[in-house]
Amino acid sequence: MVMDPLVFDHDTAGMPLEGVHKVVDCRSCHASVRFDAPVASDCVSCHTDVHAMTVGNDCARCHTPSTWLVDGIPELHEQNGFALIGAHSNLSCVDCHISDNTLAFNRLGNDCINCHRDEFMATRSPDHAGAGFSTDCIQCHDPMGNGWGTDFAGHDFFPLTHGHAIADCARCHTTGNFSDASPVCSSCHMTDYNATTDPNHGMAGFSTDCASCHTTGPGWDGSFDHNLTSFPLHGSHITTDCTQCHANGYAGTPTACSACHMADYNATTDPNHSTSGFSTDCAMCHDETAWSNATFDHDNTDFPLHGAHLTTACIQCHANGYAGTTTACSACHMADYNATTDPNHIASGFSTDCAACHDESAWGNANFNHNSTDFPLTGQHMTVNCIECHANGYAGTPTACSACHMADYNSTTNPNHGSAQFPTACEDCHSTSGWSPSTFNHDQDYFPIYSGNHDNEWNTCSECHTNPGNYAVFACINCHDNQSELANDHSEESGYAYNSNACFNCHPNGN
Repeated sequence: MVMDPLVFDHDTAGMPLEGVHKVVDCRSCHASVRFDAPVASDCVSCHTDVHAMTVGNDCARCHTPSTWLVDGIPELHEQNGFALIGAHSNLSCVDCHISDNTLAFNRLGNDCINCHRDEFMATRSPDHAGAGFSTDCIQCHDPMGNGWGTDFAGHDFFPLTHGHAIADCARCHTTGNFSDASPVCSSCHMTDYNATTDPNHGMAGFSTDCASCHTTGPGWDGSFDHNLTSFPLHGSHITTDCTQCHANGYAGTPTACSACHMADYNATTDPNHSTSGFSTDCAMCHDETAWSNATFDHDNTDFPLHGAHLTTACIQCHANGYAGTTTACSACHMADYNATTDPNHIASGFSTDCAACHDESAWGNANFNHNSTDFPLTGQHMTVNCIECHANGYAGTPTACSACHMADYNSTTNPNHGSAQFPTACEDCHSTSGWSPSTFNHDQDYFPIYSGNHDNEWNTCSECHTNPGNYAVFACINCHDNQSELANDHSEESGYAYNSNACFNCHPNGN
C-alpha cells in the first residue's frame, strides 16, 4: 500500500521555513514522530553557541537562514553605537575583541580609552596622564586619520586664533599640566600690561581684561571700542585725543558735558550762558559736531514756538535772562493789550489771557469764539456788532434777552407787550432768527384764531383777552352777546349755560 505524501504548511506552526531550513530533515528538529510535542523555536535550541554567550542568544542578529556567514559587520557596529570608520574599518574583529577563543566576542565599551589606554599612558609629548588630559581621545585625535598623531586639538574652550595660534603648547602650558592653564588674559599678559606706557595701564587704572581693548591679532596694539561704554563717541569726540577727556586717568571719568566744556560755557557771550542762568547740560542746545551753531529745540520746553513766535528774537522774551521766563502771554504782550482801542481792552475789562481771542500768528485780527462762552451766538446774533451788546464793556455782560431787547418789547403793539403784561422772557415766543415773526402759535397751542370760524373775525387781542394783565382770562360772550338767540339755539342741550368757559368747553376748536 502506497500512501500519499503529506504536504504540511510549516508557516501555520509559527516557524516559517526559510533558506537552508527548507531542506532540513524534519527529524533533525522533531526527535519524536509526535509532532504535537513542543519544539523550541530559538536558534540555540538547535545550534550550539560557539561564541559562548558573549554576543547573546539571538543568532538572527548576525546570521541568516540562508548562510552561516556574516556580511553585515559595519551595520551591526552602528547598531551598537560604534561605527567602524577611518582606521577602524580596516581592523580584524580579533584586533579589538581579544579572547582565548577567537569566536568569543567579549563586549567592549564604546569609549576610545577602552582600547587605547596603553597609547594614552605611553604618550610623553605631551604627557597625557600627567597633564590630566581627558580620556575622550576624539577631542584631539581624528578617527578618520591613519595614525595616533594629531594636528588638531579640540581647543574650542579657548579658540586659538591669530596670535594664539602657536604650535608650542608649552608656551602657555608651562607647568606641564594642561588642566591648570587659566583662560584669563592677564595670566599670560601681565608683563605686556605693566610695560605699556601709552597710555600707562596701571596708572590709568585700566581693567586687566585685555580683551576689552585688544584682539588676538599679532602684536599688543589695541583698538578700544568706546561705543561699548556708557559714553559712545560721535561727531568731534571721535577725533579728540583721549587725554583731553582722560587727563586724570581713565577710571571714573565723568560723562557730563560740563566736565569738559565749562570753559566753553563760561566764555560764551551770545547769549551769556552764566548770567542767563543757562543749564550746564550742554546737550540741550549743542550737538557733538561743534560748540558753535547751537540748535535749541524750544518744543522740548513748556512753551513750544508757533506762528510769529518762531521768528521772534530770543532776547524779546528773555530780556531778563533765560531762567524762570514766564509763559503767560501778558508778560510780553501787555503793551499790545493796553494799546488796543477797538475794542478798548482795559475799559472793557478784557481778560489778560490773550490766547482767549488771539493766536500766535499776529496780534491783529483776533478771532474770539463766542461759542466757548455761556452765550453762544446763533441767528441774527452772529451779525450783530459786538458793541451793541457790550456797550458797557465786556465784563459781566448779562445774557437775558431783555437786557438788549426791551426797546423791541416796549414798541410792540400787536399785541402790546407792556399793557398786556407779557413776560420779558423773549425766548418764550421769539427766536434769534428775528424779532418777528413771533414763534408763538395761538392756533396750535390754545385756540384757533388764524383759521376756522374766527379767522379775520377779530382785530386786537384785547377783544377776547379782556384782562390785559392776564392772558389766561378770555371772554366769548363779548362777541357772542345775543343771549336769547344763543339760548334758543341750545334749547335741546342739557346743562347749557351762558358764560365763556361753558362756550370753550363745548367749542374748543371754535366750531
